[in-house]
Amino acid sequence: MTNRITPALITSSQTIGPFPHEGWRWAAELSQQGATATTWITIGGVLFDGQGQPVSDGWVEAWSPVAATGEHERPMPGFRRCATGERGEFRIELGASPQAAPGEPVAWITLFARGLLKHQFCAVFLADAPGLANSELLAQVPAARRDTLIAQRQADGSYRWDIHLQGEGETVFLDFE
Repeated sequence: MTNRITPALITSSQTIGPFPHEGWRWAAELSQQGATATTWITIGGVLFDGQGQPVSDGWVEAWSPVAATGEHERPMPGFRRCATGERGEFRIELGASPQAAPGEPVAWITLFARGLLKHQFCAVFLADAPGLANSELLAQVPAARRDTLIAQRQADGSYRWDIHLQGEGETVFLDFE
């Protein structure tokens, strides 16, 4: 009898542990190649688990179609991937580009972390972006939870956006059909 894996038994993803920082280092480095000195926007924060503890072995991926229009020199225009640090911190730097359309997210986010059997999707908006109040996507999110998708401008011009995988202040995650 031959052992065969049937397509119906294959899952689309699995957990990333236990060594994603080493195994995916090449992918993070590739997403930074061709970087220019000009930075359009920096979004930093902390990835937290359900108990409010920082996730030191997570990955944050950002796809910004708007940033991609001005990054033709990069191998993956508009795409960034970064590992979280020891305190769960992450930093996404998007290259020079025109502004996103009013009400649109600045980036679409994919999260990978220990314990997640399937990666999570969300979007990040900038608090001072024009048209935020008229966003079609945010209008689908309960008003009390919209702020979990909005990065706040800091004194240095960067944006702060913490991501909570579960628990109090859980970030809104999206399903795609």
